[in-house]
Amino acid sequence: MSRDGALLLGGAGFIGSALAKRLMQEKMPIHIIGRHDGDRLEHVLPQCGTVIHLASATTPASSATQPNLELDNIALTLRLLELLKNQPETHLMFFSSGGTIYGNPERLPVREDTPIRPLSNHGAGKASQEGFCRAIRSQGHSVSILRPSNAYGPGQGLKNGFGLVRTMLEHARAGTPLEIWGDGENVRDFVYIDDIVEAVTRLIKLPHDSGTYNLGSGTGFSINQVRRIVEAAIGTELPAIYRPGRGIDVRSVVLDISHLYARLGWRPGVGLVDGVKRTWESLRLT
Repeated sequence: MSRDGALLLGGAGFIGSALAKRLMQEKMPIHIIGRHDGDRLEHVLPQCGTVIHLASATTPASSATQPNLELDNIALTLRLLELLKNQPETHLMFFSSGGTIYGNPERLPVREDTPIRPLSNHGAGKASQEGFCRAIRSQGHSVSILRPSNAYGPGQGLKNGFGLVRTMLEHARAGTPLEIWGDGENVRDFVYIDDIVEAVTRLIKLPHDSGTYNLGSGTGFSINQVRRIVEAAIGTELPAIYRPGRGIDVRSVVLDISHLYARLGWRPGVGLVDGVKRTWESLRLT
């Protein structure tokens, strides 16, 4: 049986859909499996030399008051890892979260060897899944852990409490005010979807990799700065309502991406100003 294919677990989402399109262009057989399609997962897995685990049922906001919602994410990862024990040559790439897993780091940009101190249940869930991935890695399996920052770009769906750029542009399109939690000076790292896809495509070609990598832009922008960038892209003011800050929100996180560059020769090619313009133009056409 050929094992040239790639399995995208949770591959129908924003990142998965963009990645699937690229891999099809590369003539790579792909299999897209949903979170609730466990029986098909067991059937398809032996055909795949690469597994990219993108599936997540939660966001920082959705599990903030219901930590038990993270159990489904952890259970799915454990199910996958159990199945992979019978496929020691399969390369697993697990998508963690560079935006939540570090908490409030003491130094920026934050490196992969910085202690992880998540503030949210979502971040804690990702940290737990990383731990299980490192356990199977220690047993000789090839496991790459990717910690992406805030992904955005054309094709991103609207999700409540998630995706700042997409949310801002939706308010701009609808003419409704944006809610900002806190003073708007929280700093985030934003990475364009095409840059994520490029990095993952390169990493697939290293089937024995077992590194942990930040995947971001290496540049931070405050929410207020992003708002001004959006206003410049849409050509008008974006009204905002400022709400009290939330304890689950990291104050500032910017990712050090030098490790990924050293491994892949990869750097992000699309800056935030250009990326927001591209996303806005794409959204206007839908």
